[in-house]
Amino acid sequence: MRFASYKSFLRDRKVLVDCLAILFGIGSWIGINSTFVQFPLLVAAAPEGWDLPSYIVVIIQLGNLGPLTYTLFQKYSPKKLLDANVIYGILAVGCAAALAMCFIYDVTAIVGGVERSVWLFVVVFFLAIVGCSSSVLFMPYMGRFREIYLITYLIGEGLSGFLPSILALIQGVGGNAECVLKNNTEGQPEYELYTPPPRFETEHFFAFVTTFMAVSLGAFILLENLRICRNEYVAVKIEKGNKYTYDESSKINESGEQLTAHEDSQVTNLSITSYRILLILMAIICMFGNGIFPSIQSYSCLPYGNIAYHLTVTLSSIANPLACFLAVFLPHTSIRLITILSSIATAIGIYAVTTAVMSPAPPLFGNVWGEVLVVMSWTILNGLISYMKLSITSIFRFQGGKSLVWVGGVSQIGSFTGAILAFVLINNVGLFVSYSPTCPAVP
Repeated sequence: MRFASYKSFLRDRKVLVDCLAILFGIGSWIGINSTFVQFPLLVAAAPEGWDLPSYIVVIIQLGNLGPLTYTLFQKYSPKKLLDANVIYGILAVGCAAALAMCFIYDVTAIVGGVERSVWLFVVVFFLAIVGCSSSVLFMPYMGRFREIYLITYLIGEGLSGFLPSILALIQGVGGNAECVLKNNTEGQPEYELYTPPPRFETEHFFAFVTTFMAVSLGAFILLENLRICRNEYVAVKIEKGNKYTYDESSKINESGEQLTAHEDSQVTNLSITSYRILLILMAIICMFGNGIFPSIQSYSCLPYGNIAYHLTVTLSSIANPLACFLAVFLPHTSIRLITILSSIATAIGIYAVTTAVMSPAPPLFGNVWGEVLVVMSWTILNGLISYMKLSITSIFRFQGGKSLVWVGGVSQIGSFTGAILAFVLINNVGLFVSYSPTCPAVP
């Protein structure tokens, strides 16, 4: 019976709409995710060093100025904007920013007498506007489609991390720093640190990102204008912006069937207490998942070597779309399951934070099992975070378009809070200490 249900679920959909939704979702966070997976290379060259992730995470949160401006305009301006027109502009900005990254990611400037990666920060800010705006524009836009397409959109959003991660795995980081004999004119043998170069440079990497941003823009144009796509709307009343409400006939589960009384009571008729608790949980998940964890990941992983850090960043990004894909076949609107997963994620998160706090000598430092454990911990942790965010988003989808806006809003508030907290702890409190490998002066 379960197989027949899955078969019906996969049959009762338009593959073209699925493909366009996935490509549209890829454009949401591919710019920011690409920056994250390049950290092992950027950190080694940037004047900020290991502190670079904390700067980038804060700048990403400043990207919330984009959706904040949109929200205030929609609320107070007598002339409302069509969300589709705003999305056109947002994706165009993303294409331009990704293209600019190919040329100026390593250009620095002197600010206050200190060398800073100013142009990298500027471009990341515009890429962040795209990602942050997707929370309050892209997801609510997809809410007008049947729920099965919201899931495929989220798969595409996950692929925005998966695709650059695969490319980063191919690119590599060259390897861990090693001591090599330095040429010395005085005849005294001396060692110096040498890190092998990657297979191709960062500018080529971001050329790939630019291509996918352009494809995402094209996919949205088709998604918005093709009749076959509009025919996949649920019974919904769409007004200006992203304000819309569902008819009773649109309450369908993942198999395309009418919700049972139990599902309806759990998903479509949340108590005010459950509604608020899930919003708070979403804010906490994003505070750690989008703010704190990315900022301290370099301190947690780099003591184990460049390869461990590289694998952690890339495999963690791959865990995101994998979690979204599993949600197609596994229950993802169970509040009880969300509670259990949040407890598991908390335990793993404590270990991840512990390794960062204990830097430059984390648990099992210098042991291959320490490398394996840190990579596995971060990968599983990011997978759980992605699955919980998808689950909460799916639940709120049944509450109407404005509920998805609330989800996006608390997500960004949590992310911003986590980013500021991590920045202060790293750059002002000095809680985290970097590890600097050295070579002996003589053999």
